[in-house]
Amino acid sequence: MLDEASDLLRAVTHDLRLSIISLLDEQGEINVNTIYTSLKLEQSITSQHLKILRDSNIVNTRRDGKLIYYSLNYDKLATIQKAVTSFDQVSRERQKNKKRVAESA
Repeated sequence: MLDEASDLLRAVTHDLRLSIISLLDEQGEINVNTIYTSLKLEQSITSQHLKILRDSNIVNTRRDGKLIYYSLNYDKLATIQKAVTSFDQVSRERQKNKKRVAESA
């Protein structure tokens, strides 16, 4: 679970990809033209970042003729949140255990 979350975090922890995710969250399903126009990006740069999000299954795609529409895969985003929460809980428990061992020594 943590390996998958790590890959997903790498995909979303980039300023441009975070901007794309935020735009998709605000507007729902939109096409690539709307994405690069709204964010004032070059089409090629937008496509590169969307590919990373697609490969990580963070966005869903739907083709309508020549246009590809993107939307967020909220289930996959929830996976990231669950993994981070789980890691945080494990990390806190380890810190408590280390503190107890140090105090008993």
